[in-house]
Amino acid sequence: MVPSVDAVGVVPSVDAVAGGDPAGPPPPPPPPAPPETSPPRRLGRSNMSQPAAEAVPRPAFPRARLPEVTPVDPGALRDLALELTRLFGEDAVSRDEPARLTASTDWAHMSPVLQPMLPGGVADLVVRPGDAAGIAAAVGAAHRHRVPVTTRGQGTGNYGQGIPLFGGLVLDTSRATKVLAVEDGWITAEAGASFVLMEKAALATGQELAIMPSTVGSTIGGFIAGGAGGTGSIANGAVWDGYIRSLSVVPCTDDATPVDVPYPDNTAQSHAFGVSGVIATATVALRPARRWTALFASFSDFDAAVSAGEELFELEPTPRLLSLDEAGVVATYRPVDPAMPPDRLSVRGIITEDSVAAASAVVERHGGRVDAVRPKGPALVTSLSYNHTTYRVRKLRPELTHLQCGGDGLTRRRAEVAAVAPESLIHLEGFASPGGGRHWAGMLFLRFDDVDTLYDRMTRLADVDVFVNDPHTWVLKNRVDQIRAAAARFDPDGLLNPGKLPPPS
Repeated sequence: MVPSVDAVGVVPSVDAVAGGDPAGPPPPPPPPAPPETSPPRRLGRSNMSQPAAEAVPRPAFPRARLPEVTPVDPGALRDLALELTRLFGEDAVSRDEPARLTASTDWAHMSPVLQPMLPGGVADLVVRPGDAAGIAAAVGAAHRHRVPVTTRGQGTGNYGQGIPLFGGLVLDTSRATKVLAVEDGWITAEAGASFVLMEKAALATGQELAIMPSTVGSTIGGFIAGGAGGTGSIANGAVWDGYIRSLSVVPCTDDATPVDVPYPDNTAQSHAFGVSGVIATATVALRPARRWTALFASFSDFDAAVSAGEELFELEPTPRLLSLDEAGVVATYRPVDPAMPPDRLSVRGIITEDSVAAASAVVERHGGRVDAVRPKGPALVTSLSYNHTTYRVRKLRPELTHLQCGGDGLTRRRAEVAAVAPESLIHLEGFASPGGGRHWAGMLFLRFDDVDTLYDRMTRLADVDVFVNDPHTWVLKNRVDQIRAAAARFDPDGLLNPGKLPPPS
């Protein structure tokens, strides 16, 4: 079965159904800017005293839904399974139900919007090639039999990026793990290499990865195709901001000959869910290794914590990670840690050992206190960042859900945010802006009542200068025209992860 270009899991937003604002992403200024999107304008304390800007058009959000699916032709699946077995051996090919279900699952269950639709789609067949050449061979075989292909790393995505909505073949890259080269400023690895493995190889040369996801067991191919930022993004931005020097991209064609795609062209494969070509190898940026330590500070006042964090943005060297939690978020962390008092706001940073004194002075100048400095603490700080925070909050507060957000309103209009989203909590991350400087992006946790109420709040948050990148959909929504153009080149028959790329408007 070859899905048509219109067979995408999209329904209009609440506003579009009601005849309100037209569908599509909100026009600048500013665009949505959580860790998964382009960053917003740089924050400035002067914004607090300026009059409110003119109302920006409310965004509309394409919602996920389950598409109508025609089962893949059993004969094509049988023939593909035979060919893959000849290529890779029986132990690399699975058709049993437990293996297919496992290969079709990610962390979309964290979303109360997506959870009722799960499993969403289930692979008919799973293959696990052992190297980059095998990845290309598997893609070519799938195309010859016209079977849809969904590429998978470790399945650590959070909103169904890797769920095979149309069944078919799941191409599990996790056995293609070789680090192929470490150069001055760059490292090249196969798509299934983990960040643990790559960081170890980089450190052996006195270097470290410029950006790593908070889940360090993730694969480099999966992170590029499904992620956006993480540890190191406060200095280096998103994965599409020059992090990737080149990708070896496999087109979904009969011969499936890999194509070297340099920067900036390869931004069309970044956060594209594998619809614009299958990543076989990646060359990404390194930085000189530093001696990092973890600083834990706390505050009684939100504005003071924000101001201190923004001054910490400017430490030299730039921190590797800087996070801020309201007390309600801290109160969900288990086990309780004296370095993070549950009745105070927490500011945590991975900073160099040489900048501890300067960072401590910043904290104290803004009325905070340093609760701990731990040389072995960076791993803990990482585990309390990005969507790891979502997991921890929802484990103790399952009535809450999360929105990935950016915009000055998160920190400058907190009371107004609370009026739109009652009982809300904020988690923030420092992030580099493409034009220079740094800003806050992060998570807004709010009570989940029902889907329509959630989406109504998402649209109304724009009125208070908070812009949401919807984490409750598997539909691509950023840089879609660029990704669609690359998909026309690398997936002319629409077989790669169908259901994720919306049709042209």
